[in-house]
Amino acid sequence: MSDWYKDAVFYEVPVKAFYDADGNGVGDFAGLTQKLDYIHDLGVDCLWILPMYPSPLKDDGYDIADFYGIHPSYGTVEDFQKFMDAAHDRGLRVIADLVMNHTSDQHPWFQAARADRRSPYRDYYVWSDTDQRYRDARIIFTDTEKSNWSWDPLAQQYYWHRFFSHQPDLNYDNPAVKSAMLDVMRFWLDRGLDGFRCDAVPYLIEREGTNGENLPESHAVLKEFRSVVEREYGGSRVLLAEANQWPEDVRPYFGDGDEFHMAFHFPLMPRLYMGVRREDRLPITDIFTHTPAIPPACQWCLFLRNHDELTLEMVTNEERDYMYFAYATDPQMKLNLGIRRRLAPLLDNDRRCIELMNGMLMSMPGTPIVYYGDEIGMGDNVALGDRNGVRTPMQWDGSWNGGFSSADPEALYSPLIRNPVYGYPAINVQSQKAFDHSLLAWMRRLIKVRQSTPVFGRGTMQFLYPANHRVLAYIRKLGNEAILVVNNLSSAAQAVELDLKEYKGSILVEMFGRNMFPRIGDLPYLLTLGPYQFFWFRIRKV
Repeated sequence: MSDWYKDAVFYEVPVKAFYDADGNGVGDFAGLTQKLDYIHDLGVDCLWILPMYPSPLKDDGYDIADFYGIHPSYGTVEDFQKFMDAAHDRGLRVIADLVMNHTSDQHPWFQAARADRRSPYRDYYVWSDTDQRYRDARIIFTDTEKSNWSWDPLAQQYYWHRFFSHQPDLNYDNPAVKSAMLDVMRFWLDRGLDGFRCDAVPYLIEREGTNGENLPESHAVLKEFRSVVEREYGGSRVLLAEANQWPEDVRPYFGDGDEFHMAFHFPLMPRLYMGVRREDRLPITDIFTHTPAIPPACQWCLFLRNHDELTLEMVTNEERDYMYFAYATDPQMKLNLGIRRRLAPLLDNDRRCIELMNGMLMSMPGTPIVYYGDEIGMGDNVALGDRNGVRTPMQWDGSWNGGFSSADPEALYSPLIRNPVYGYPAINVQSQKAFDHSLLAWMRRLIKVRQSTPVFGRGTMQFLYPANHRVLAYIRKLGNEAILVVNNLSSAAQAVELDLKEYKGSILVEMFGRNMFPRIGDLPYLLTLGPYQFFWFRIRKV
């Protein structure tokens, strides 16, 4: 099926953080291959691999020094191929990060460009004799960068970068750059990769007098890439856009179904947290009113947490202040315009609230992404700096190094979480596998129930607006099938009356226990929900 991604659940994993097979303190492809059965048993369909390429690792691999290799700590291209084959053998698909916007300043292209103005690589980047061009482009990393231009003493010119100064932007006005990046895509697709999560796509092209984001010229480049992938690899490969923008600005990245297959819905994510903390559905229902329709073959990607900070770029100043007040009491928890924390600590390790958030993630329109370790409730370490606190080693068991590596603890790429609440002796895969009511067991069940019907991945969503604003309710519909989802956003029990007269005579079948609830009649349907409880009901006609 060419639109397989619509029914999928994705699992995001940094290779370095999952499992260390060779004992050097860094996770690798051989280790990830050994743990594929765990990922398969979780019930997910597709792995999203964070940057795996040779890199100085100043930005955790998003500063790529060679698009055609594997970082030596993670293995070789042959190791990657073995991993790909093993994943496909288990029915798992794999997409990988492709950083299209920039390279590392250590990339041979940039080194050649800065050394010689006559080099063909000079025009692979954006140069200027002055740092006063493109003044309308905002600075994204406000914590560290004072300008989007940096002076290069060897080149005797300024070079343009939308992110860190060690990540010079590529010049997509140069056809040779487009050609080179298409060759990179072909290299990995030829090895069986099922697609790319394309990083930072709004910033490909610069134009004077604009903010340098979402420009028509950038869309033209992306459409060209999509058409090449479609033409040369058929319809089964997927392109996922990382565009941290408002939904109406992300909408053009789908084109007419001829640009990206998928795009992240960034603004929904903070509003899920806001709705739960305020015990009010308004932030959630409101963002959907600002979410435009997308082409039939396209799909939103939804997530609760990922490898970056919980971004607050796409909220108002008042909402940002509220989120900081509610979720980042320690100044160390803030980074850029966001909060660098994992799911469980954000929710005070409240199991009911963690379940509710995952229930909403899995039942809203789009393809959900689970961040590695969140399925067992891993914690974070904000003292590690940058975003490293949410990128600590996977906690497999309570033994040496949490079962992640046989190396000396000092040799690990990152220290493990050791505190009494989230430390690996308390939170690990082995202990949760042995316990039928663990978070891991519950997550497996949640994913299985979601995948029992295509309604969640493909259906429409209609909000109900009961008088009790602490309850978020919606109906997901596809063909003749309808599912009612009811979420209690409150930490206290709630009663709610729902207008279901359209379904009079039907009965509600709860999807986890398959128990039948009373028939829908003429009166509003009364439900009571415990703190943070949610229900998924099939609406069955009798």
